[in-house]
Amino acid sequence: MVDIKILYEDGEALVIDKPSGMSVDRPRKGGICLEDHLEPLKLGFQRPPVAVHRLDTDTSGCLLLARNPKALARFNKAFEERAVTKTYLAILAGHPPASAGTIELALAKISSAEKGWRMIAAKKGKPAISHWELVEELGPNSLIRFRPETGRTHQLRVHALKGLGAPLLGDPVYGAGNAPGAKRTMLHAESLTVTRDGKPPITAQAPLPADFLALGARDG
Repeated sequence: MVDIKILYEDGEALVIDKPSGMSVDRPRKGGICLEDHLEPLKLGFQRPPVAVHRLDTDTSGCLLLARNPKALARFNKAFEERAVTKTYLAILAGHPPASAGTIELALAKISSAEKGWRMIAAKKGKPAISHWELVEELGPNSLIRFRPETGRTHQLRVHALKGLGAPLLGDPVYGAGNAPGAKRTMLHAESLTVTRDGKPPITAQAPLPADFLALGARDG
């Protein structure tokens, strides 16, 4: 059983630090799955919590879980109304063209028999906006903080490649895959804030995982 760290807890919500390699939904090809770890996360409640949003299997960090159906509906609405603020830390396989900026590139899904499906920048795609800043250079790589306004599939991975001119380190779909020190796509959901009517906001921050630290990134 994987030990899952709880970053935030109240009667409506849990925010967990999802480990890299754990799928939120049950994968067809098998592997570690959040569903198999929900029972211990009941924490005295009758129902197991439900994931409100998704993180890629490779992505570590803040994942919001709802502890009852009313909370799930409320959090879904918060995501739709962009009342949720998230930041991500990513290691870029290269250096960005500036120290900060905003990427606006619409995204569309394509599929082929050879490569399977992927997202591409396309004028007729769905709008996607990511704000970014350079945190520090790590030799040939860079630590980037993203604050996405929208939550499209693979948004930050495509925006890194097309907007910053380099893929995320270790990205097997939009980059070169495994690299020294990177056995996964180097993306970490750093923080999550959800505003709520009449209640304090949900706030959580996930510490940097070991593979980020090993590549020279500094926590805090």
